Amino acid sequence: MSIPNLITLARILLVPVVVWSIATGQILLAFLLFLVAGISDGVDGFLAKRFGMKTELGAYLDPLADKVLIVSIYVSLGITGVIPLWIVILVVSRDIMIVGAVILSWLIDRPVQIKPLIVSKANTAVQIVFACLVLGSHGLGIDIEPVLTVVMVLVAVLTLVSVALYLAEWVRHMNSAETET
Repeated sequence: MSIPNLITLARILLVPVVVWSIATGQILLAFLLFLVAGISDGVDGFLAKRFGMKTELGAYLDPLADKVLIVSIYVSLGITGVIPLWIVILVVSRDIMIVGAVILSWLIDRPVQIKPLIVSKANTAVQIVFACLVLGSHGLGIDIEPVLTVVMVLVAVLTLVSVALYLAEWVRHMNSAETET
């Protein structure tokens, strides 16, 4: 177990505390914990790359930690009415569709390897920025409504583009696998 993997596991263990903070209306605490999670994500990546501590486990844990954090925060913010439910449904549905497609491809013995697309990386970054802006603005009591709306629309657009591109790639893979057999 490498230091970057321990940091990533700590980030995963931080998720319930962030959810609890949101659920109990302690948005400033949730914001601060989210910042800690974000910093830890950068630190574990830096350590893994800089000091040759990359592991196969870390390659799976790091994106899992990111998704668990993002999905948990979006669901919590949606349930508490801080963000609209439609954006929660869109973000969570995208991840469920991607995971479902990967699992289905494994089940029918045509495994597909999902490589992160540039639009997907941008999507994740904008999802994180939106969550950070929402938590920060509510936690600090700052009204940045026009900015939140613009970033939320950007999250929606990038989420839709990302899922469309992944779906197209998955369909292409599944069709090519059928023609080979």
